[in-house]
Order: sequence, then structure tokens, then C-alpha cells
Amino acid sequence: MFTLAHLSDPHLAPLPPARLVELAGKRLTGWLNWQRKRHLVHDRATLKALLADLQAQGPDHIAVTGDIANIGLPAEYARGREWLASLGPARDVSFIPGNHDIYVAGCAGMAAQAWSANMQGDAGESFPYVRRRGPVALIGLSSGVVTAPFMATGEVGPAQLQKLAALLDMFKAEKLFRVVLIHHPPVSLAAHHKRLIDADALKAAIAAHGAELLLHGHDHRSMLNWLDGPEGSKVPAVGVPSASAKSSKILPGMDHDPAGYNLYRIKGRDEGWSCEMISRGFNATGTAIVERRLITA
Repeated sequence: MFTLAHLSDPHLAPLPPARLVELAGKRLTGWLNWQRKRHLVHDRATLKALLADLQAQGPDHIAVTGDIANIGLPAEYARGREWLASLGPARDVSFIPGNHDIYVAGCAGMAAQAWSANMQGDAGESFPYVRRRGPVALIGLSSGVVTAPFMATGEVGPAQLQKLAALLDMFKAEKLFRVVLIHHPPVSLAAHHKRLIDADALKAAIAAHGAELLLHGHDHRSMLNWLDGPEGSKVPAVGVPSASAKSSKILPGMDHDPAGYNLYRIKGRDEGWSCEMISRGFNATGTAIVERRLITA
């Protein structure tokens, strides 16, 4: 059995100090939003407790689907590198960037420099990257793109999608359990200014070439949607809450799920795959971590 852990959107707190020159443009709106409400949601103690629980489960690999940073300040990338290292060796921790990691021009370069060990494939390739771990093939996509203020859309783009199709076919032939990692969900109830703009193209690739599992973050909610796969099959697309989120029950006016992560216990190969999905996270009052079995596919 291979156990994969999935968490997302840690939004490391607190926000580091920023020079006035660094708060031009979109960073200023993000800074104001942080000061107004986001600092109430994202809590370092909550994240620490959740990670202690995750490590106690002894997963074989950890996938983090984006948004370590908040407003793309240079200091956030060095801090993010230290945080990723705290999860385990880079070989055992896969990361893909979210929209907050690619917040403004220049952020992609800072992310690549600081976090490259966790977001490149076994051959050193960038997106889409491939990591083979036991019976699993992890395929990392980047949907993080620079957007205007008040926008949080994502885009994969034709080049990544073309390579994704070939990789999905190759790993199917190799009888590997194919896990696609992306930040923005292909199915979302979020407002249009927060969605994946080429979601239909991604879903078409999955429908044509298949996958065993798609993992995402971004919406800060526990989510399960079934995507069409080849020949009438279905592919689970699973999202998790922010890993640092205090319960909205104790934050009046907020609407999000409390911090949590998922475990995927993968068995089988030639005889077919079995994947047990387990959610672990804080209860509504934020006082204890509870477990909920999602589905067995």
C-alpha cells in the first residue's frame, strides 16, 4: 500500500513586513485584504497542529497544491523554502504553485529559485513535471499566472495540456496510478474571477486520456467532484481546505472549511486499483482533529 497525503493553501502567517515600494499595484490590495480579514483566518498554530497530525500518519509522500505565499513578497519565498523542508526531504514532498505564489510579475522567478527542489520532476523538468513514487505517477501542473488586482483566475495553457495528454497515455501503458496535481479546481462554485479559465480544456484531456485521481486546492473547501473519463469511467477531483484556516464558526462573517488534509491509501496494480480516501481535519469549533472516510474508489 502507498499512502499519499494532500494539503493545500497554507498561506503562511504572519505576513512579513513590507517596504512601501513593495506594496505597489496588486500587492497593496492584497496587503489591505490581509489586514482586514485574512489575518484572522490563517493561523500558524493551527497549521502546526495539523502538520503534527499528518506526520503521525506516516505518509509515503506529501503533495502540496499551492499558495504558500500571500502577496508575493520576497521574504515569503525564503520562509516557504524552510516550511517545505520541515515537511520532509524534497524527494518526498511535491509542490505546485497557486495564484498567491505567482501574485505579480517576478514571483514565478522567486518561486522557481526558492522551491525548485519540490516542483520539478525526476529528470529535472518543469511543468508539467513527473515524479514516479512506487506505483504512483505524480503529474504536477501549474495554473498560477499573474492577474490584475481583484482577480484570482488560473490557466494551464495549451503547452502543458498537450504534454499532460501524452503523459497520461504513457503512464496508463506502464500501469501506474496517475495523480494530477493542480491548484485551481476544474469544477468550482467560486465566482468567475477566481476560476480556472481553461477548465473545459483540462476536463477534455481527462475525458480523453483518463487519470486515477486529480488533487487541487484554491477554494479552501473539502470538495469531491467526478470528472468524465474514457469509456464511461469517472475520475475523482478532490480539494482540501486551507491547511491553516481557523474554523469559520468562531470567526463571524467568514465562510470556509476549517483546516484539514486528506490521505489516499492506494493498493493494487495489475488486478486493478483501490484508493481509500480519508479526510482528517479540525472540527467545527476548532478544538479537535477528527477523521472522516470519504470514498473507496
